[in-house]
Amino acid sequence: MDVLELARTQFAVTGSLHFLFVVLTLGLAPVVALMHTRHVLSGSALHGGMTRFWGQIYVINYALGIVTGLVMEFQFGLSWSGLSHYAGDVFGAPLAMETLVAFFLESTFLGLWIFGWGRLPKWLHLACIWLVTLTAYASAFFIMVANSFLQNPAGSVVRNGRLELVDFGALLTNKTLVFSFPHVIGAGLLTGGLVLAGASAYQLRRRTRETLFFTKSLRTGVGVAAVGAFLALGFGYAQFGGVQEGKFDGGAGVPLALMIEIGQLLAFVLLFLLLPLIYWLPRWRWTHPVLIVMTPVPFALAILGWMAREIGRQPWMVWHKLTVADALTPGLTSGMVTASLIGFAGVLGLLAVVDYVLIARVVRRGPRDLDLGAVPAGAEPAPAMSY
Repeated sequence: MDVLELARTQFAVTGSLHFLFVVLTLGLAPVVALMHTRHVLSGSALHGGMTRFWGQIYVINYALGIVTGLVMEFQFGLSWSGLSHYAGDVFGAPLAMETLVAFFLESTFLGLWIFGWGRLPKWLHLACIWLVTLTAYASAFFIMVANSFLQNPAGSVVRNGRLELVDFGALLTNKTLVFSFPHVIGAGLLTGGLVLAGASAYQLRRRTRETLFFTKSLRTGVGVAAVGAFLALGFGYAQFGGVQEGKFDGGAGVPLALMIEIGQLLAFVLLFLLLPLIYWLPRWRWTHPVLIVMTPVPFALAILGWMAREIGRQPWMVWHKLTVADALTPGLTSGMVTASLIGFAGVLGLLAVVDYVLIARVVRRGPRDLDLGAVPAGAEPAPAMSY
């Protein structure tokens, strides 16, 4: 492959690996927040245990996902300085907002939530996880703002050979953003819901002692997945209203359309046929292997969805403004890009494996002896701060 193809491959591989963490984060954050809310309102030990168990899985995925996000930032400077030079004044603004939201606000509130068990007043502690959820979705919103600008450079004009932002409102109401962002939310909820359902089905199939715990978790996961499938399906179709003319024309059109149709068909089956049945009959043992097998499906669909969105834009980096070839950093050699590709893919691939192993270990162990929210030996939370 030449330098351009290697650079595109590098970004595709690292971007896909990073999004595996992101889509699960977007799915688990609101679920954990809702479980925590029920725990605070009812004082139920069951919901408290569910919050800690699924919250620990969320924290594992989030912590490792941060590292993969750093690689994405490096690549813009390493391989795509042409994009930064031509469109950095516009494209860089939402990325900067995402960094401030994700690495400062979201991480701060998550730290308070992790270490606030038994130390913060219960309502303040609950507010922390909801703020984590809101900032996670704000982070995803700004990423989609930046990506949608590449799809349709709204709110900008060319001056002195560079793009400049002239209408911030147009950037935030981009026709390729208003439906794609809810679609990503749906994909996240579908992913998080099926992870809950699949992990719970695994425990129920093993005839766990915590039958009520995992039955409720399974039903929660199935319900969340159904909502996610509805959003992903509905806004997936709606996105075509913002697709640029000619985006899916040509040789890539058929396979891209096929990816989209397969995803929509699976979402339809999940939403209207399988998930309602499992929700009302969570202990039917024949459904457990089905849910376990289905667990990786939304991850694969999420990657295929990004491929359809990005490949259809070729050969443009910024639609009808900047080609991918012109966005490439001058002076790169095949050896340079190959070395960075191997390094980045190796690190991110290892992190993905570690993430899977750690989450699988927590799932197999079950909701006992959790680290999240554990009170140190010999220490008791203050009565005014206890739940």
